[in-house]
Amino acid sequence: MGKVTVITSGKGGTGKSTIAAGLGAALVRRGNRVLLIDCDAGMRGIDLMLGVSGELVFDIADIINGNCPPASAIYPCRTVPELYILPAPQNVRDELSPSVMRQLTKVLARYYDHILIDCPAGIGVGFEAAVAPASRAILVANAEPLSLRGCDKVRQKLRKCSVSNIRLIINKFNEKKFRKTDAFPDLDAVIDESGARLIGIVPEDNDASAASQKGKPIEGRMKAAQAFDRIAARFDGKYVPLKIE
Repeated sequence: MGKVTVITSGKGGTGKSTIAAGLGAALVRRGNRVLLIDCDAGMRGIDLMLGVSGELVFDIADIINGNCPPASAIYPCRTVPELYILPAPQNVRDELSPSVMRQLTKVLARYYDHILIDCPAGIGVGFEAAVAPASRAILVANAEPLSLRGCDKVRQKLRKCSVSNIRLIINKFNEKKFRKTDAFPDLDAVIDESGARLIGIVPEDNDASAASQKGKPIEGRMKAAQAFDRIAARFDGKYVPLKIE
């Protein structure tokens, strides 16, 4: 059975979906078969990031409504073999319930090494359904007060949903901007503010941002890709020293 991880954040704009796509590709490079489930109903974006939006016919709501078998709504990422995408519904009214999401993911986990669930930002509509099947969580934040403000609420909500294995990724990190802003004395203070244990830092990377906008994978010599590779190794249980990536 594959490991199920929900990727969440305290607010929008942290780059949560980019983390899901980048980590998914990095796990594939380690020999895993990975499914990305987009749970952001009405606001789906992973299909665009990985260049499969033009192929979409069915989504996760079609599976639940009996319009298609699960395999028809799961799309392979052509540029990253063994990475697959299950898109979110286009309409918020088609959002799944926690119990249905749990049942569906239990079936799908038989066929993948990892399932990564891209959760809607915050703890509003859709959060509990996205979290329901997960055994662990990645909390995505930027190294700024506004981004970190909601982390505590998300962490508490995750624990109420019986997800206690929570790790932090600091995304879009720029050390010069961090020092200039002077909102925190150091990264330890950022980690303390989040309340979660750090698993990695993804640097601000214009090349990676451009790739995502064009529907191309984050890979190769991109700084963000190298950071994702190190995070994926830790995610798979390998010891890799933490540092500013």
